[in-house]
Amino acid sequence: MKRINEYKKLFNIEKDIDLKELKSTYRDLVKEWHPDKFLAGDEKAIEAEVKSRQIIDGYHFLVSIAPETKAANMEAFNETIASPIIDWQHKGLVLELTFLDGDTYEFFGVDKALFIKFYQSDKLTRFAKRNIFNTFIYRKIKKSEVMA
Repeated sequence: MKRINEYKKLFNIEKDIDLKELKSTYRDLVKEWHPDKFLAGDEKAIEAEVKSRQIIDGYHFLVSIAPETKAANMEAFNETIASPIIDWQHKGLVLELTFLDGDTYEFFGVDKALFIKFYQSDKLTRFAKRNIFNTFIYRKIKKSEVMA
């Protein structure tokens, strides 16, 4: 959640993410902080390099959790969550789940107590369907090849 809030603050987003508005803000920020605008070796050039990477990362992250992106990918998400969970990892408030089809998703805001209930459950996918999948903000982070 901290990462989401940081990026929303960077892009001045107060409510839901609108892709059109996000893209416009992204372009403005990239123009403002592009490293080529500053002389090489200048302190501002180094700051601009860091800031431009943060802007690019933030843009891609926010696009991945935007309602429009989620709606466009809902069918694939529903297919994935129907397959068994084969691996999981919990860091802070982020739960990372890998499914049998090779897709990996991050779910934001999952606290430790819920995670403990999740991994103690005898039916992980069933528990996640009821308590995690459509409750928390999520994004697909990778599609890996699974050898059958």
